[in-house]
Order: sequence, then structure tokens, then C-alpha cells
Amino acid sequence: MNKMVPLQGHEHPLSILSDRDGLQCDACDGSYRDGYFCDECKFTVHKKCAFVFNTQETLFEHPLHVGHGLKLLTTGAPGNTDPKCHICGKNTKCLLFHCSVCNLNLDIECMVDAMCARANVEMAWHNHPLLLVNLNGCLQCDFCGLRFRNGYFCPLCRLTVHERCVSVFESPEITHNCHAKHSLKLLTEGAPDYTDLKCHLCGVNTGNLLYHCDICKFNLDPDCAIKRPPPVSLSNLKIHEPTLKLMPRLVSFVCDACGEKGDRAPYVCLECDFMIHGHCADLPRVIHINRHEHRVYYTYPLGPGEWKCGVCWEGIDWSCGAYSCLTCPNNYAVHSRCAIRDDVWDGEELDGVPEQVEDIEPFKTNDDNTITHFAHSEHNLSLNKDGIALEESILCDACVRPIGSNTFYCCSDCSFILHETCANLPKKKRHFLSTKPLTLTNMNTVAIEYNKCSACLQHCGRGFMYREHYSKKFDLLCSTITEPFIHGSHSHPLLFINNVERDDEIIKTCRGCGKRIEGMVLGCTKCSFYLDFRCATLPLTVRLDRYDDHPLTLCYGDEKASGKYWCDVCERETDPETWFYTCEHCGVTLHVFCVLGDFKCVKSGVPFNNEIELLSNSSSSRPTCSNCHCHCPGPFTLHEYWHYDRFYCSLYCLIRFKESWKSFNMKFRIPPWINEPRHEDAVKLILNCSPLPRF
Repeated sequence: MNKMVPLQGHEHPLSILSDRDGLQCDACDGSYRDGYFCDECKFTVHKKCAFVFNTQETLFEHPLHVGHGLKLLTTGAPGNTDPKCHICGKNTKCLLFHCSVCNLNLDIECMVDAMCARANVEMAWHNHPLLLVNLNGCLQCDFCGLRFRNGYFCPLCRLTVHERCVSVFESPEITHNCHAKHSLKLLTEGAPDYTDLKCHLCGVNTGNLLYHCDICKFNLDPDCAIKRPPPVSLSNLKIHEPTLKLMPRLVSFVCDACGEKGDRAPYVCLECDFMIHGHCADLPRVIHINRHEHRVYYTYPLGPGEWKCGVCWEGIDWSCGAYSCLTCPNNYAVHSRCAIRDDVWDGEELDGVPEQVEDIEPFKTNDDNTITHFAHSEHNLSLNKDGIALEESILCDACVRPIGSNTFYCCSDCSFILHETCANLPKKKRHFLSTKPLTLTNMNTVAIEYNKCSACLQHCGRGFMYREHYSKKFDLLCSTITEPFIHGSHSHPLLFINNVERDDEIIKTCRGCGKRIEGMVLGCTKCSFYLDFRCATLPLTVRLDRYDDHPLTLCYGDEKASGKYWCDVCERETDPETWFYTCEHCGVTLHVFCVLGDFKCVKSGVPFNNEIELLSNSSSSRPTCSNCHCHCPGPFTLHEYWHYDRFYCSLYCLIRFKESWKSFNMKFRIPPWINEPRHEDAVKLILNCSPLPRF
């Protein structure tokens, strides 16, 4: 998911664009690699050009246009004006300054020229005059990387430096342990074209400020030169005992610690012919990852064999280091860099920490036929193996699905009943959805309002859930998905992608519902195929009372469909390119929402909170929704305890109608039978904002 940030002086949040070659800016013709994108205004601006949004704090008018203030526009010149700049004659871009009184347009570069004319601060370490400005935290200091208020700014080359950081540049030359043979000179206008534009040690773009040796064409960014210089040698490492020496030069190599390629500044051991990235030096020795039940240990070399990574499922070079399980006989291993990802490892080093064996058994066996389950400890449960098909209305208290003819445990003193497979679910487990162990919890006494799955973002009516402490919860369907995930909608296995943790700037759209995915996702990156957890866990077949014994089958869309499809429940048009349910016998098509509704794992009569209950909508007379006034077509309705005749067809209508709930920040989908403006993106919805976007 793109990271969204507010920008001082602009009304919409912007997406961050990082390290992009050839990033075209709608303010300048420069070649900076980092920027922002506004999805509403459709403009891109370099981070170095973001100062224009605060220009009115430092420059109210242009010297060639005195008397009227100029306003920054972000969507191009108004249609009733000449789009050319009225000073230089060049065509303006999306970002320009405009005078509504004179219908005058100025491009950004002409405004920059005016700012340069006002610059009057001379510094020995910079070739251009500087402005002492307050940009309200709009720009980052090129030295410390923090957003600044008061500082020095060069409009011409976009150099920005805090007042408090200026003292660093009083010495225009330094000596450095990583390049002791020559001194390094301070440059403030970027690296020369004849050098690698990145720091020769860390590989980060140097930007405006860097230290440079023109003899060796050697560059250091401020971090490596002054703030956090890397050590010239490393000793007592957990992954290699002999001391490693830094080789501060551009050289291609394969890291022995992680197996990935490097192009600069490795740490080497000449005795062992061992070479690693600097960031691999602090790899832990023993860790627990969420893809495996046992601890994994750093091993170098991994050893001959055909190895596949248990996280990314790509091959592992056995001659390099990796993490492997010493307990499993089936050669389980993980790439070094995959193992320490933030969404895989909890950050705890376990070297020297005794391993504790936890009790994960969900029940105690009393005799051959009865057990005491942790979720129902007050009574014993008896095992039934007769294969008797129970009524469709008898649901398992764990997965909230019909017991059917499956083997089950039941309580003779009350109505508690479990599938045999559900009764055997472990009390604790590790899963890719969380870096912490998950604990199985009986949520049958908790209101639906609090039973929201953190993976599929749906509210669960009842049943068991796996919990991470007291924060994240995952329903049984989501928490039993394993990797690689095989789904009938795609020919390749799908892997888990934590969209929240990644910043790859790729907008992922679910193939099932056509909505943008903001949270957790299952995907095939090679094919750009992605599913959100809601669609990934949709049942393949469903039975509805009105269709007798005919099962409804999930259809994965029909891009070649001609004509229109209509939902047999709500009588609205369906999108044939998204998933829907169909009956092969009757030929009907139905929206997924119309078949399954808002909620997951639902029993009729359960409370949503202390004022609302959830009721089955299976009778022939359907109640009327108090908000949209339609005869509720969905499988469930929401009913107010204290108002006998007040029903709601969906969570959307409930919150829309209840004034006291309109400040809730909640994700849901607008039912297909409601005529509201639709928005293609899945976004957080605050209901007191209008118009309403669709999730």
C-alpha cells in the first residue's frame, strides 16, 4: 500500500514515491528521484520542490506583478486563461501560480528566479546565495534528514539545511577512516556526473550534500561521513568468528551471509574467503519466525541439497548462509533476509534462551468417548461417530458451519457442539498473519461489534478466533490458510503479502471484488494477481432456502460475457468481471454480498452490541430497512432491541441511520441494492463526510 502523508499547504494526502528513476515533476524539469503523488489532483512533485506549497509564507507576490497575491494551482492553468507563463512564455505545468484578478499565470521556475533574487545569505560552503526561511516543516534538512522550520534554503538547487546543522560545514574538507589516503571535500550541489550517484558505502542516494574525493571518484553521504560512520572492522560476530575488514570500494560480490548480490563496500575475511554486506553483520543466531513452529538457526553454509525458502518459496543457494530447522527431518530452511523481515520475525534473539515447551492440546481425554475441552470446561463432551446427518440449523460452536454428517463432539447437558476437526484445533499456533504466537479463544460470549477479523476485516457473529494478545483477532477461515495457498481462481500458488508493512508503491486490486486492497493480501506477484482475505475465504458452494437443494457455486468472473447479468436477490445488475454466485440448474446469478451479507460465522439472534441484534432473514415476509426503506434482501438483518419495528438491511444502513454512530471510522461495503455514489478504492470511511465512498 502506498504510504499517505499530509503536505503542509495542500488539502489532500499524498502518496510517497521513493527512489524512482526518471521521476517527472509537475513543478520543475529537474531529475530528483523522490517525490509525492496526489491521486485527487493527478500531479507529481519532487520532494525537493514541495516548498512551493509554503511559498506564500515567504513570498506573497512576484516583483514583476506587484499589487496582487498569487495562488498556487495544482490542476493546471484555468481554461479561460493563456496556459503559457506570462513572464518566460513557456507552457505551464499542473503546478503553477495564478492571479485571479489579472488571469496571470506564472510557472514555478519563474517564481524560483524571483526567490533567488531575494536570496542574500552568503555561505562559504555553497556557491549560491541562500534564503533564511521558515517552511513549517515542509522540507527535510539535507544533513540530518529531519523536517525543519527555520533554516537555509537555496531555491536554485533545492538545498535545505537547519540553522543548527550549519556548523557541521565550517570545515569544507574532512579525513575519514574509510578513505584515509585522501581528504574528502564537501559538495552541496550533488555528486558529479562522472561518479556513482550513490554513497560508496551504504548505497543510498547522496542528494545535494555529500563528501567527495575527486581523485578516486569516491562519495560518502552525511550519514556515513559524520553521523554514523561504519566501523572499519567487525569482531565477535554471531555469524562469523574471525574479524572482518571493510573494503570501501565499488565491487560486485555475492554475500555469503544472505546469498544476495552486492555492488559496494563488503566486509571481508581473507583467511576464509568470506564476504558479506554490512547490514548482514548483525544477523541473529537463533530466532522464531511465524512460518514455522520450531526455532530456526543460522547455518553457514547451508549444505548441499535442493532448498526452498519457507517464506518466499524461491530457491536457496546452499553454499551461502540461511536459517534452518534442526528439529524437522524435511530440510526446512529460510533465506537470511526473509527470516528477519518485520512481518516474519518478532525481533527477539533466542541464542542462550532456554526453549519452553507449551501445552497446545485443546482438550483432556477422560475415556475412550469423552473429553474436557478448554472452551467448555464445565461439562464433558461426547464423541459421536454414527455419521448421522444433523439438521442444517445445527451449527458448530467453533467454525459456525453446519455439523452435517461429520463426526462431532457434543455436550449432553447443553447445546454446545463441535466438529471433531474443530475440537482438535491447537490452543496456540504460529501463523504468517502475526509475528507473535496466536491463542485460540472462544468468542461466543462477545458481541459482534468486537469480533472483527484483522485479516478479512469482517465482523464475526460467533465461534472461535485466534488472538494476538488483546489486539489482533483472526477468524478460523483466515487463520487456517497455509502457504503456498492454492486457489481455484489462479493457476499459481499465492503467497501472503503484508500490504501494510510494504512500501512498493504498487496498487493491489482484488480480483474477486475489484476493490483496492489496503491491508493483508494473498498474491502472485509474477502475474500481478491479488486476493483480499474476504474473497480468498469465500465458500465455494452455498445453499439458500429459496433454491431448495440446488447449491450455489462461486464463479470467478467472466470477462468475455456479453449482455448483462442480474442478481436474483436484489434485482440489480452484477459485474461479470467480478466474482458472483450462480446456480447451474436454475441459471441464476447472485451478488456475493446478497448471498453472504456483511458478517462472517453468524448465528441468528446474537447481539451486535447492547442495542442491536442480528436476525436471520429467511422468512417469506421481509422487514423494511429504516434507512434505505427497501425490503431487506440480504441473509441477515440488524434489529434494535428497544424499537420493535426498526430494522436495518446492512451495517452500512445501521451506521447511516444512527446519528450517534456517524463518527465511527469503520470499513464495510455498500450493499448493491443501495443507490449511493461508488468509489473504486477501498478506503477508511468516516460517515460524517459526504459523499460516501464505497468499500
